Amino acid sequence: MGPGGACWRGGGVPGGFKRWLSSQARAPRVCVVGSGPAGFYTAQHILKHHDLARVDIYEKLPVPFGLVRFGVAPDHPEVKNVINTFTHTARSDRCAYYGNVTVGRDVTVGELQQAYHAVVLSYGAEDNRVLGIPGENLSGVYSARAFVGWYNGLPENQDLKPDLSCETALILGHGNVALDVARILLSPLDLLRKTDITDSSLAALACSKVKRVWLVGRRGPLQVAFTIKELREMINLPGARPVLDPADFAGLGNAVKDAPRPRKRLTELMIKTASEKPGEKTVAAQVAAAAREWGLRFQRSPQEVLPTADGRRARGVRMALTRLEGSGDSAKAVPTGDLEELECGLVLSSIGYRSLPLDPAVPFDPQHGIIPNSSGRVEGAPGLYCSGWVKRGPTGVIITTMNDSFDTAQSVLEDLQAGVLDVSASREGFEAVGSILCSRGVRPVSFSDWEKIDAAEVARGKAAGKPREKIVDPEEMLQLIGH
Repeated sequence: MGPGGACWRGGGVPGGFKRWLSSQARAPRVCVVGSGPAGFYTAQHILKHHDLARVDIYEKLPVPFGLVRFGVAPDHPEVKNVINTFTHTARSDRCAYYGNVTVGRDVTVGELQQAYHAVVLSYGAEDNRVLGIPGENLSGVYSARAFVGWYNGLPENQDLKPDLSCETALILGHGNVALDVARILLSPLDLLRKTDITDSSLAALACSKVKRVWLVGRRGPLQVAFTIKELREMINLPGARPVLDPADFAGLGNAVKDAPRPRKRLTELMIKTASEKPGEKTVAAQVAAAAREWGLRFQRSPQEVLPTADGRRARGVRMALTRLEGSGDSAKAVPTGDLEELECGLVLSSIGYRSLPLDPAVPFDPQHGIIPNSSGRVEGAPGLYCSGWVKRGPTGVIITTMNDSFDTAQSVLEDLQAGVLDVSASREGFEAVGSILCSRGVRPVSFSDWEKIDAAEVARGKAAGKPREKIVDPEEMLQLIGH
């Protein structure tokens, strides 16, 4: 729709509602940018603890929920149950959702600040850290973030078309995302068919030749970042055999004695898996079980992705062997001078996500990839806040983000209470922003619009025996709701 077209109906405010607004002049208008866990938990906490506050959530995609929809593995449906909580928040009569709005392009942060008493930036980490080594751009090398987006239906990753024609894949990184990717690569198709994995990625995985996955990290077993639940799931994956070298774990039993309990249990599980001998199975069962395998490699730092003879594709990775200086989480990996080459045709880099600056008006620390803040208050920018990964960096699980977002919401509530945010000055909220968007030809998607998209996805999934079949093209989403 061009700027001259009719504006979205939600932009106008009836006269009676305007009178109600003026009588509610003290109702704080809060804007949240980003509709993932950080955005929704921030909104939830403010609405719960302030009886008058009204919260508008803006999202660049037509559809909400961020990494709960596009990051959580398809075979982890229980983790997605938080969507029920977020839906309850979005349906509150003091909360509104505006999808299909890119803050920084369609509307600036400065314009949002004019329209709201407080603006909270909760837009997450939409980029990934790069390896910074030769050969990183060869065909066959992908970021785990893009790969996860591909199988989870993130629109920007639908053209990824990863080449799965090799037998050995190498994942660089020892976090939960690395294990997710390994598990999806090696999972029996029958398990994946019952999930909300996209149709096109399921078809690609059905033709995959990958049968061996190595997960490689710069440091040792005591520094892995994945958690015991994900490791246990990987160890118990049907049809895939764990290959762990007992030598990597020699002497660690003692070293881990005084470690915190989660680290101790995790290390003990790795040691147990490394030392286990295959049970007395029938030959046929052993062959079936060993059809695919995966393993952990430690103290190896990637130096170069090696090209095939024609210089186009990845054929392996040259690694520097490392030794550890220091101990525990702060141990540093230092190259020993020895090198090793690992053959593989698929390289997935899982070394972390990275936030990007949103708007020149917002302070940003490029070194740490965060907005500089104190308890979520953006430094040197009164009325501006941040929560989630853009506040603290891309670490932790949904519960970490929940606590972090409640902390930021608390800062907003304290500033309202203390009068740091002047609520006596009236703010128009979406009434002002809607006019700006309309003049720029941007048509927001409401939460009830999303519920139509949701119903269509669930209906398509039902026909295929899946919880849903995600629509991956934003244009198709907008068509479905008559935009």
